Amino acid sequence: MTDAISFEAPWARTDKFDPPAVFDELRAQRPLARMRYPDGHVGWIASSYDLVREVLSDPRFSHSCTVGHFPVTHQGQVIPTHPLIPGMFIHMDPPEHTRYRRLLTGEFTVRRTSRLTSFVEAVAAEQIEVMREHGAPADLVETFAQPLVLRVLSEMVGLPYGERDRYLHAVTLLHDAEADPVAAATAYAEAGAFFDEIIDRRRRQPEDDLISTLVADEELTGEEVRNIVTLLLFAGYETTESALAVGVFALLHHADQLAMLRAEPARLDAAIEELLRYLTVNQYHTYRTALEDLKLNGELIKKGDTVTVSLPAANRDPAKFECPAKLDIDRETSGHVAFGFGVHQCLGQNLARVELRAGLSALLQAFPHLGLAVAADEVPLRLQGSVFAVKNLPVRW
Repeated sequence: MTDAISFEAPWARTDKFDPPAVFDELRAQRPLARMRYPDGHVGWIASSYDLVREVLSDPRFSHSCTVGHFPVTHQGQVIPTHPLIPGMFIHMDPPEHTRYRRLLTGEFTVRRTSRLTSFVEAVAAEQIEVMREHGAPADLVETFAQPLVLRVLSEMVGLPYGERDRYLHAVTLLHDAEADPVAAATAYAEAGAFFDEIIDRRRRQPEDDLISTLVADEELTGEEVRNIVTLLLFAGYETTESALAVGVFALLHHADQLAMLRAEPARLDAAIEELLRYLTVNQYHTYRTALEDLKLNGELIKKGDTVTVSLPAANRDPAKFECPAKLDIDRETSGHVAFGFGVHQCLGQNLARVELRAGLSALLQAFPHLGLAVAADEVPLRLQGSVFAVKNLPVRW
């Protein structure tokens, strides 16, 4: 398998906005290429738009953690296959995945999440005042993006934001590829114990939140509820706050696009979709494993072969998007796969859009002269891990 690329090649992002250059070569020559995984497995990586959607929608591929080979390491460690964890439906196949997801679908519809708009806008306005009180320059990640997303997500799920010190540390460490594994495991266990406390509180005194809805379901165990809460928080926080912060960074760096958006605020929804496509912060962790021998792009995929799909590469495929390396808020972006595709498409995408819309709108209205406080090349990036992000974003106004 001398032609297999290393799993590290798709990690080799060097540009602040562009995916690794290897994807341009792979899409043109080997859109389905052999790849050697961290555990030594030789599987595949798909980099074209059509192949990514095909893999993610084909029921002959499994997302189960019991059979797949992880395409990334976590804090320097190989991630082994492991038994299914009750409630952690992200790594389950139907019908188990369907059962859990159906419990939550109604909470994340466009209509339900739209009802949160006024609350999200109020939170954004409060964080704008935090920035004003801090004064320029300020770190947009710390003063705006992170608290906005965490406050909204905590409110919806039912976690007391005032007690965030008991769970936020676990979220940040889990997504930090450079974090100490022991510290991360300790923080994770402490967060789980706190979630159990909140679940017990809601059993005794229900409120209007997701945890109360889940504990009212007599078929769910406490372990299942805790793991569902963990999944929603850990999957929904880092991705959205990163998309918001990196989205602001991209707009500030592309002055023409920012000027166009300021001149025509009605373009905001289109701009958000283009930013999602252009940036695709969910970068390395999407993979499926063949449940049987099958043909894909003329290649024989054997039962047990894992195929990683690159969402950033798919969203930069010139066969789907004209001049894909260009940020263009006038672009027709329907069909981007920033939230994945198929039965595992991001459950919280409607909530993410509400948060992005409220966050960007508040910033644009409050700070007509918002700009970077450092050179763009000086903004520190978090390149490793499953989510592409900026470590901080110094801004002035």
